[in-house]
Amino acid sequence: MKGGRLGEFEMIARYFAPLAKGFGGARGLKSDNAFLPADARHDLVVKTDTIVAGVHFLADERPDRVAAKALRVCLSDLAAGGATPFVYQLSLSLMKGWHQEWVARFARGLAADQRRYGIVLCGGDTVVAPGPTTVTITAFGRVPRGRGLGRDGARPGDELWVSGTIGDGALGLLAAQGRLSGAHLERRYRLPQPRTNLGPRLVGIAHATADVSDGLLADAGHIAEASGLSVHIERERVPLSSAARRVLTAEPGLWANILGGGDDYELVIAVPPRRCSALIAAAKAAGVGVTHIGAFARGKGVCLTVGGRVVHAPRAGYVHF
Repeated sequence: MKGGRLGEFEMIARYFAPLAKGFGGARGLKSDNAFLPADARHDLVVKTDTIVAGVHFLADERPDRVAAKALRVCLSDLAAGGATPFVYQLSLSLMKGWHQEWVARFARGLAADQRRYGIVLCGGDTVVAPGPTTVTITAFGRVPRGRGLGRDGARPGDELWVSGTIGDGALGLLAAQGRLSGAHLERRYRLPQPRTNLGPRLVGIAHATADVSDGLLADAGHIAEASGLSVHIERERVPLSSAARRVLTAEPGLWANILGGGDDYELVIAVPPRRCSALIAAAKAAGVGVTHIGAFARGKGVCLTVGGRVVHAPRAGYVHF
């Protein structure tokens, strides 16, 4: 809490989690997804995400990219739940004075990603307001009955793994703002790549998962907190793209952005050592790399080390409030 105001997770725990009591599929609102019984073989996994102009995407962003980002950040959470997406709903709040061409290009962006991810729009709402433009997606996926993944299943001794590379999203925002150069980084920020091929393959392998939206330290920390554990991360193990390495060579201080900036939409994964070979095989089948970067233990908090020495964690992650 800062200045007497609640943070996002404090607010949820105090005011909204009590409203979810009595329904196990809400998981105490400690997961990004809700899990509802669908049939004898599957649970329905539901996730809602909102992005706002000037907060989650640049106000002058191309409409098709706004559509893609809105959809993909939601699909990223379904992937973290182990779910395969199939339909979604859209709530679109347009600014007064909106233009038809903007909406047409936005719809084309949705159509392209529907083909990419094999999903279909099934409803929603549209309004006009003073602004800014706001897009809310509710996505629905399926997971084998009772096997959906969340943040709260990690166990002492589990290893911490991460998919892909970390830091491109945060550095990409700086590139999009003209504060550094890097076309690859900028594209990673503007067009996230949710790990929809990997997430469902983690069912039966991982104990807990989260997507890296708020930042590596924050999201690994969310798993640790929800599981009642601590997590240790070795900075030298964190996987980086060649573009990110070039930036760090020139500006080492940007490690703080890489570890805490978010917008990577990779998956952090708690997995028992005996299943690491299965994780590697699943990632290979999904066409994505995975890297062992730390471990979970009894205790609390996030411990970051460099060369075996504990250092101050540079940022707690993206703060919504």
